[in-house]
Parts: sequence; C-alpha cells; structure tokens
Amino acid sequence: MNGKPTEERRLTVVQMLPALESGGVERGTLEVGKHLVEHGHRSLVISAGGRLVPQLESEGSEHIAWDVGRKSLLTPIRHLHRLRRLLRDVEADILHVRSRMPGWVGYLAWKGMDPARRPHFVTTVHGPYSVNRYGSVMVRGERVIAISAMIVDYIRAHYPEVPPSRIRLIHRGVDPAQFPRGYQPAEDWLTDWRKDHPQLAGRKVIVLPARITRWKGQEDFLQVMAELVATGHDVHGLIVGEAHPRRREFMNELKEMRDTLGLAEHITFTGHRGDLREIMAASDIVLSLSREPEAFGRVTLEALSLGKPVIAYDHGGVSEQLAALLPEGAVPVGDTRMVADKLARWLGQPPEVTADNPFTLERMLSATLDVYRELANS
Repeated sequence: MNGKPTEERRLTVVQMLPALESGGVERGTLEVGKHLVEHGHRSLVISAGGRLVPQLESEGSEHIAWDVGRKSLLTPIRHLHRLRRLLRDVEADILHVRSRMPGWVGYLAWKGMDPARRPHFVTTVHGPYSVNRYGSVMVRGERVIAISAMIVDYIRAHYPEVPPSRIRLIHRGVDPAQFPRGYQPAEDWLTDWRKDHPQLAGRKVIVLPARITRWKGQEDFLQVMAELVATGHDVHGLIVGEAHPRRREFMNELKEMRDTLGLAEHITFTGHRGDLREIMAASDIVLSLSREPEAFGRVTLEALSLGKPVIAYDHGGVSEQLAALLPEGAVPVGDTRMVADKLARWLGQPPEVTADNPFTLERMLSATLDVYRELANS
C-alpha cells in the first residue's frame, strides 16, 4: 500500500423502462443516469422513447429506442438476443429494470447469459403490483430496491421467499435546491397567475395535486371544501391534474358534484400544469387524499420541501413523510370531517414543517450508486 486512494472502477449501467414520457419512474431514471455520468460512469437507458429523451441525452446518458414495454408475449422473444448482445458489447456491469414487461425482457435475457460474464441484475419495486407470476419478476433481482417502507412490507408479505438481505430500502427524494424552503415564484409568474385566476384574490387557497381518477380523492376534497364554505371560511380549492380520455366521465361527475354542493365559485379545475411548484408555493395548504396508499407520493414531499403544510391520509409512503416532517398532518383514511377541522385551524395558524428533510435526492442517488458498487465489487 502506498497510501494513495484507489481509483474508482468505471461502471456501465443499463436501465430499462417502458417509455420516457413523464412520471416518477421516468424522472428517477433520468436522475440516476445524470448522477452516474457526473461520477464518471456510463449510463444507458432502453425504452420506447418519449418527451424526456432529449433531456436524458443532454445530461450524458445514451438512449436505445426499443419498445420493451409492449404488453405482449412476443416482447421478450423479440428483444432477447439483441439485449444479450448489447449487454456483452457494452460490457455492462449492472442491468436495472424498473417495470414488469421490461423486467421480463431483462430477466430472461440475463438468465440465459454466462453467469461469469453477465451483468448484475437489479430491480426497483415502484408500487404494490398485482401479486402473480407477471409481477414476480420485480423481486427477482440480486438486489431489490424498495422505494418506501410500505413497499418493503409488501415484498415481505407477498414474496416471503425473497431473502431480506437482498432488499434495499431507498426512499425517493427531492432536490432541496429545486424545491427550496420558502420558495417564492417569479414576479412575472405571479402577475400572470393573478390575471388568469382572479377568483383566488383575497382567499385562502387549498390545492389537491392529483391526476383525475377515482382513487385520488377529488370527491373527498369537494366534501371537505363544502364543509369549510358552510362554516364561513373564505377559501378556494384548486384541483391540479389532467383526466385521461377514459376518465372524462368521472371528470363530468366531479363538476356535477361541485355544482350540487354549491361550490362553483370555490373550486377550479386547472388541468395539467407544468408549474406545480409555483402553484403550491403560491397556495396556503396542500392536501393528499388518495383512497389507496401511494407507494411514495413525490408531490407531497415536494410541498413539504417548500415548507408548505400538508394534510394527508395516513397510509403508504406519504405517512412515512409526515411522520418525519409534519406528524400532525396525518389523518385517518376517509375522515373528511377531521381534514376540514384541521384545515379550519391551520388556515388561521399553519404549523411549521420540520426543516431537516431526510428524503433528499442526493441521499437517494448515493444509496442507489452504493447498490451498484456493492454488486460490481462482489
């Protein structure tokens, strides 16, 4: 030993997912790819493509446009041999799959390779998938990353054959530089926002960021807002999220419910917005009322990172966030009366969100790279 630090081995990591349009899985893939490149490693991503590809490539990753997410029995067969060839040609150290069909493509290709020459196989369980053979591929990794304690419990309950030593809990995280505490939107944004939404002037604004689907809690939100308005609170609610074409009927039901409850002047449906950070920063309180547990709940963490009070149903990954950052924000699932009562108190005197956020992007990325290193050096 000469006392000099050992130069870190350069890794080649291949991530696989269905597409790169939008969403938490996609954003996590880009974040890991960027982190790898910044630390001198090679990052490749296989997907059918999408709007995030230019960003992925501008940040140094290589994209391979294969439709590995198509739900067909032919998909693994179509990609099996060329994936094996690619993994050999690039001398991949890690193959990391993030979804079920790409998982099967990756697993079957990997399983058929020479164990002495194949990469290590990593999976991330991003949600509580249906418990069946199709979903079981997501727990077949040499390391299985769980994005929350809820997902660890799901794996242990439904796949007891997975040794605990293979499971790694790595919470998702946000960048405090992107969602800084006390963030204020730019003045020109605020000017446009006030001009476009004069109905918010002088009112307390409560926001529910969630795509329009039955389990995300929009109906509960309308009930909560009706209780606040009935007790004399001058509030306005924003439902921020788009409805899939197949959810148009539900959107119409929500608008009818809004009007029936007498909330036409107190509720705005904004549709999809690319400026959710600004909207949350300009609002008073953020709600998360999903009837089914979120595997993690990234938007609520973004709000908490901004220092915005969050009231949420006490289950899933959001429960873990509140336990660490704002325990008093937790409410039993479905208890709209408690949500309304808590809102009424908080509108007058909001609580302080803990500044010490353990769920940071840097921690998530460092822990993921540690998993890769652990396997590559084994």
